[in-house]
Amino acid sequence: MTEEQPVETLSRWSGSGARWRVLHRTPTSITISLRRCDGGEEVDRLTSSDSDLLEWVGDRVSSED
Repeated sequence: MTEEQPVETLSRWSGSGARWRVLHRTPTSITISLRRCDGGEEVDRLTSSDSDLLEWVGDRVSSED
């Protein structure tokens, strides 16, 4: 079983209707708060230095951008 890539994780999260918000970003890493779709309560965090994830998120600060 292969481990899911960060872009797949965040894309799946968004695709299910849940929200996310960038908490911290540097040129080489990002920390994202994974939030419920009903009220925005944080349920997990994703921290990664994956270049594909950094590119996928781009300049957005949340899933609502």
